[in-house]
Amino acid sequence: MTKSTFLLALVASASAWSQELRVTGGAVDDQVFQRNATGSADISISGSADAADGKSVEARVTRKHQPVSDWTPIAPVSAKRWSGAIKNVPAGGPYRIELRVAGGSSTSSINNVLVGDLWVLAGQSNMQGVGDLIDVEMPHELVHNLDMADKWMVAEEPLHTLGSATDRVHWPLNAQKQPEKLEGARLAKFNAERKKGASLGLPYAVEMVRRNGVPIGLLSCAHGGTSMDQWDPDLKSKGGDSLYGSMLRRVQAAGGKVKGVLWYQGESDANPKAAPVFQQKFERLVAAIRSDFGQPEIPFYYVQIGRHINDSNAAEWNLVQDAQLKAESNIPNSGMIAAVDTSLDDGIHVGTQDHKRLGKRMANLAFGQTKRGPRPIRAQFADGVVRVVFSEVNGSLRAQGRIGGFSIHSAAGAALPAIYKARVDPNDRSAVLLSIGGKLPEGAVLHYGAGKDPYCNLRDDADMAAPVFGPLTIAR
Repeated sequence: MTKSTFLLALVASASAWSQELRVTGGAVDDQVFQRNATGSADISISGSADAADGKSVEARVTRKHQPVSDWTPIAPVSAKRWSGAIKNVPAGGPYRIELRVAGGSSTSSINNVLVGDLWVLAGQSNMQGVGDLIDVEMPHELVHNLDMADKWMVAEEPLHTLGSATDRVHWPLNAQKQPEKLEGARLAKFNAERKKGASLGLPYAVEMVRRNGVPIGLLSCAHGGTSMDQWDPDLKSKGGDSLYGSMLRRVQAAGGKVKGVLWYQGESDANPKAAPVFQQKFERLVAAIRSDFGQPEIPFYYVQIGRHINDSNAAEWNLVQDAQLKAESNIPNSGMIAAVDTSLDDGIHVGTQDHKRLGKRMANLAFGQTKRGPRPIRAQFADGVVRVVFSEVNGSLRAQGRIGGFSIHSAAGAALPAIYKARVDPNDRSAVLLSIGGKLPEGAVLHYGAGKDPYCNLRDDADMAAPVFGPLTIAR
């Protein structure tokens, strides 16, 4: 090589190095982008490129080393900065986004990107997840999670990591009763010793991917032990110092639009003060979410609170359950699933295996090809039998073993020992026949799932469970 050739090569090498391309904003590794009505997404990216003014930044999308799109200019470089978007990336992935300065050899990439549907996970501990971390739902390459530290990653249990959250509202209290973020050795110790944390979020997402192949991004926002007052939309101005403000901030950080919201909360409101106004506050919350998200018809699916091995405030517990059932009829584009038939991993938290069932029940609602599950229409007493008719039944009502959960109560609310047999009506598989011993008092009413720890097992062919309900008037 001559001296002049060597110098030209050196200059060319220096020029390529000086045009180094850097991504500083927009898309990041593992991110999920909400698809639009056409089934695609525009992915915004920005960055810098030295000594490249007047040139263009080009991008292409690949999947498994195969091009999804050709190299296309997305932005000019000006004052070493650039900002642009890759248009109409189809739902799917994982994608690799490759970037280069036109005419240069310097490249950069964003890896493991998905385009699909984003779902908010919000509420209290049963959404946060307190199931045993044993035989949990396994990760799936098409299901990612924006963890509470605002980092995108392949979703795995536990989804919620409150101690390391970005927003202070989630931090645990220290010895001085002040919120303090877990970091360093303390965080590592907590994670290593954690035994609880499974929830319905990951099973739901994996089931959705199994059904339609569309990637799912989860936004983990739940916080155990929280009430409707703590989720008050009026607190959104506090940002990360409020639950609602934190949720809203994270939705904006994820792109501002989501597919829907999954909610599981109400246990903390089962008390004499909060239960009577629960329905009003719940419906107001849903309306605020739809307004603040700018999505007035966004799907909102939720769980009716289930069991609690505790005998305090039983009336208020059932009042919250009844409010949740009634709200379903008042809130457009909503749906509720029941949890009263699930097993627990402690005195109040749904067990890991039944979180998988709840996830599938939620997927039934979201996928839209399954009815909501048995909903009581009426109860009629004649010839010693109370016939309970349900709507929204998928196929047939069924129960493993003896049907449990129904009870007769007096007009004053006292439970009456009246039912000696319960069975699905052989002539109408959407009805249950309750055989009554003796006379039925005037004003008697029907309950299903009364109390805080009933045994309930009525479901349909799609494993959609009958919700807690009552008092339901028994007609004659």
